[in-house]
Amino acid sequence: MPRGPEAAAAMEEDEPELAAGLEAALELAPAVQAAIEQVFPSQDPLDRADFNAVEYINTLFPTEQSLANIDEVVNKIRLKIRRLDDNIRTVVRGQTNVGQDGRQALEEAQKAIQQLFGKIKDIKDKAEKSEQMVKEITRDIKQLDHAKRHLTTSITTLNHLHMLAGGVDSLEAMTRRRQYGEVANLLQGVVNVLEHFNKYMGIPQIRQLSERVKAAQNELGQQILADFEEAFPSQGTKRPGGPSNVLRDACLVANVLDPRIKQEIIKKFIKQHLSEYLVLFQENQDVAWLDKIDRRYAWIKRQLVDYEEKYGRMFPPEWCMTERIAVEFCHVTRTELAKIMRTRAKEIEVKLLLFAIQRTTNFEGLLAKRFSGCTLADGTAKPEVPPPSTNPFLEDETGTETDEIMIEKSDMDKPKKPKVPDNPFHGIVSKCFEPHLYVYIESQDKNLGELIDRFVADFKAQGPPKPNVDEGGAVLPSCADLFVYYKKCMVQCSQLSTGEPMIALTTIFQKYLREYAWKILSGNLPKTTSSSGGLTITSLLKEKEGSEVAKFTLEELCLICSILSTAEYCLATTQQLEEKLKEKVDASLVERINLTGEMDTFSIVISNSIQLLVQDLDAACDPALTAMSKMQWQNVEHVGDQSPYVTSVILHIKQNVPIIRDNLASTRKYFTQFCIKFANSFIPKFINHIFKCKPISMVGAEQLLLDTHSLKMVLLDLPSIGSQVVRKAPASYTKIVVKGMTRAEMILKVVMAPHEPPVVFVDNYIKLLADCSTDTFQKILDMKGLKRSEQSSMLDLFRQRLPAPPSGVENTSSLSLSAPTPEQESSRIRKLEKLIKKRL
Repeated sequence: MPRGPEAAAAMEEDEPELAAGLEAALELAPAVQAAIEQVFPSQDPLDRADFNAVEYINTLFPTEQSLANIDEVVNKIRLKIRRLDDNIRTVVRGQTNVGQDGRQALEEAQKAIQQLFGKIKDIKDKAEKSEQMVKEITRDIKQLDHAKRHLTTSITTLNHLHMLAGGVDSLEAMTRRRQYGEVANLLQGVVNVLEHFNKYMGIPQIRQLSERVKAAQNELGQQILADFEEAFPSQGTKRPGGPSNVLRDACLVANVLDPRIKQEIIKKFIKQHLSEYLVLFQENQDVAWLDKIDRRYAWIKRQLVDYEEKYGRMFPPEWCMTERIAVEFCHVTRTELAKIMRTRAKEIEVKLLLFAIQRTTNFEGLLAKRFSGCTLADGTAKPEVPPPSTNPFLEDETGTETDEIMIEKSDMDKPKKPKVPDNPFHGIVSKCFEPHLYVYIESQDKNLGELIDRFVADFKAQGPPKPNVDEGGAVLPSCADLFVYYKKCMVQCSQLSTGEPMIALTTIFQKYLREYAWKILSGNLPKTTSSSGGLTITSLLKEKEGSEVAKFTLEELCLICSILSTAEYCLATTQQLEEKLKEKVDASLVERINLTGEMDTFSIVISNSIQLLVQDLDAACDPALTAMSKMQWQNVEHVGDQSPYVTSVILHIKQNVPIIRDNLASTRKYFTQFCIKFANSFIPKFINHIFKCKPISMVGAEQLLLDTHSLKMVLLDLPSIGSQVVRKAPASYTKIVVKGMTRAEMILKVVMAPHEPPVVFVDNYIKLLADCSTDTFQKILDMKGLKRSEQSSMLDLFRQRLPAPPSGVENTSSLSLSAPTPEQESSRIRKLEKLIKKRL
């Protein structure tokens, strides 16, 4: 049916919408498009996802002349469309039977599963039948196994019962005949067999046999004790000539019986064996006193040899009878010695006490070599086991005293842990001497007092040590002697006790460490003619211009350095001494060992020595600073080399510092402290003398600034001045010098600045000095020589230009005006000095 113009127009209008719909339908996701391109790679523009028909047509017909081939191109496209339609049709037809084939495959799979399930069920049924058949086969076998096990148990029990009954009868018969050798073997077997019947004790016959065994054991025990009592009666000291085989077998039986039987035998035998000792060394006998303590140990040595010869084979080796006799002897000896020393305490002397302790510790060492100490924890031997010894001075004490000190110091530098002593018998006898060690402590107190007095006398007789620059200052030899004696005392005391006597000895050490510090060290420091804060006639007279200030001689400087080095050595060694004492005493007494006070005492000596050195050098520089403040600085016309007072200060520094440095070479940290203290003392004093240089001209300020820079360089080089080996000064010292001398330079720079306009001058002062004190500003104005009226206006401006203080902080300037400053105080003192000079 032909289409009208309206229909054609409608078709043309619908074509863009249809094309847009087709394009929207053909747009795939990027992932799908990428997968298609990977599976079916193509170079055809029609296969591109971003295909543009206009661009494709323009590619086919780039020019108007190319439109001549339009029919050929249209035919190719139609042919391609036809091929695509054929391919699509073939694929669609091929998919018509897919659903049917899938259903058929699913049905075949279901049938295969049903067949497999049936086979599995058949296998399970056959397995259950097989298991039932096996149970039926093994049922009779299990019954036979149970019967066999019960029969075996019954036969074994009957055999044990037969053995038990026969063994009890034999045991009773052998007991009556005292056949201990056979009884020892039989009794152990009977006891072992009886253990199998513990669960049958409810049966009367079994219980009766058990009671008979217990009765036989009791009878054996009483019978063996009676035999030993007969062989070794408690009364009298008569002994049989040799060991008895019956008693030897009886000991074997006692090993099987109740342990109390064995303990009773041992106790009675040892008591009888030591009965002679108690008679020979009774309290009223001469041989019982400490001076003949060797005889006690000689007696036990002979007795142990005699025992080994006569009775060594009678007792089993595991009884350790020789060691038990020795241990019991030690307990008895300790008790007897404690008793007699309490009675005759006034007769105990130090030499006698040390003699007895030495012989006793030697005997304890001999026991440690001979015996293992396995019986010390036994019920028959309960010695007072000494606490673990932590004595660090167990090395050989041979060698010179200097060697001992060096060994001691190297050992003290190494931390040591407490060690258990190798001698288990340590203190088993010597413990009795501990209550009387006060005699030893008092003797050491007296000896140390005499030693300190001898040190004082020797120092006065020999004088101060000679300068010893090569070795960096000498430590006083008395210091080494003192600590060597301390070591000797500790070695002796540690062998005696690690309890209260060690605390008492520590107290003695503390006492004489303080005395050594004050009598030998502080007592021999050179005395100054005037203290830093005092005012004496001598100090006033020596302030006259041109007078020389008294200085320490070379010998006195070396003595101060030697005392400082000695105090430093004593401080380090005292700290190590405290550590050693804490290692040696009982753990409960460690907190009572404290030598902090003594270490503080030596620290005070060190501080005083450094202060003396600083005061000496400081006082030597005072005349030069006084000369500086008295110079007419307003009359200086030109700037030249450094002023004479700077040369004088440098000369004193070069004289003193090398001597002090070389004598403190072994204690560099204290030389650094000396340098720091001198800088802290000299620089503020130098600044105060700068303020006294008033009025001062511009040229005078420049000269003073040059002098200040020269002093700054000398002070920075102070630690290594005059030394061949140049070392960098410590950072802490350099910081102090730079900060202090920079302030002095800033003061002079402010003085050199013009005071007009006032605002600029005040702001420059605040910027350079950052000092909010009106007193300092007043001194600057005095140095510039301003009139009082100008100073007043300047002070008002200065107060106005000061930065506001933080909230909550009081105004320090007001406080400084109300309270007198150190400069004002020194001014008052100078006025007083002038008044006294006039009267003199």
